[in-house]
Amino acid sequence: MKRLLPYTINVKGQLIDLSEPQVMGILNVTPDSFFSGSRKQTETEIRERVAEIFNEGASMIDVGAYSSRPDADDISPEEEMSRLRRGLKIVREMYPEAVVSVDTFRADVARMCVEEYGADIINDISGGNMDCRMFSTVAELGIPYILMHMKGTPQTMQQSPQYDDLMKDILLYFAERVQQLRDLGQKDIIIDPGFGFAKTLNHNYELMQQLDKLGIFKLPILVGISRKSMIYRLLGGTPADALNGTTTLNTIALLKGVSILRVHDVKECVEVVNIVKKMKEF
Repeated sequence: MKRLLPYTINVKGQLIDLSEPQVMGILNVTPDSFFSGSRKQTETEIRERVAEIFNEGASMIDVGAYSSRPDADDISPEEEMSRLRRGLKIVREMYPEAVVSVDTFRADVARMCVEEYGADIINDISGGNMDCRMFSTVAELGIPYILMHMKGTPQTMQQSPQYDDLMKDILLYFAERVQQLRDLGQKDIIIDPGFGFAKTLNHNYELMQQLDKLGIFKLPILVGISRKSMIYRLLGGTPADALNGTTTLNTIALLKGVSILRVHDVKECVEVVNIVKKMKEF
């Protein structure tokens, strides 16, 4: 059973210890995210979801306004900013000190969220590939950056994804981009292998089996497999039926050294973290 390295990230001068796994609750201020139960648009819905995330024990919240499911509609930066302003305003009113991550691949959107609402982390599904200014922007802003692996765009990523060697390709991808970020002065980098992004069902399970190989970078790892198709395509059903599979995979991820779990179901994930943490005492 892997023990987490003593990772920390700097959030506004406060060091957050990632040697104990963190739970990041998902707030989707979208009308079309893949899991219908996660879509929150009205002020009441958003307030209820934010309260639920923190009352159930999450230490971070990830706010997203652009659906990244396969074949999702593209929206303008202006629409994305409008949705995020609505969500972030509520989060900051309710929990001013909360650690807030923003899920965006656009540098201008990232800057707005940091400068107007004090966003603490930028979570970029494209790993800098969809906006060439993202790396320099986060380095300038001086905030932690989640670097995810993906090929293509949300609209094209699942059109026959292929790899010569899955893990070798992913390791090379991270090696190149981590160095680019370091060269720009970026200090806090979290890597996300991108389950469900430009990967077949078999790719996803091969990646989970070999997840601990990402430890070579000595960086914290985030995993987001909550209710994804790799679960319900294997077991049957829909995202609504995928909680048990999610819990199973989150447990495996923790045993392989993951530092942050990004989830819809916070209470169940906190329970997983507490059970695995107890096991690691011995």
